[in-house]
Amino acid sequence: MWFWHGMGGGWMIFGGVIMLLFWGGVIWLAAWGIRRLSHHSYHGENMTPLDIAKTRYARGEITKEQFDQLKKDL
Repeated sequence: MWFWHGMGGGWMIFGGVIMLLFWGGVIWLAAWGIRRLSHHSYHGENMTPLDIAKTRYARGEITKEQFDQLKKDL
């Protein structure tokens, strides 16, 4: 009987570690989702056409001449 009692402590520690990993994963997933949603809504809205042109130029999607022409047109 004393043998089973001694093994219970090890399983309790293992269960505690699993519980911490589970809740840590849930919290990380929630934080990641909130950060991802807020990042997209911030950059997708409230950007002027000039901001979009600057972003495209910074990414290398358009050349300097195209950027200057867009600035001139806007």
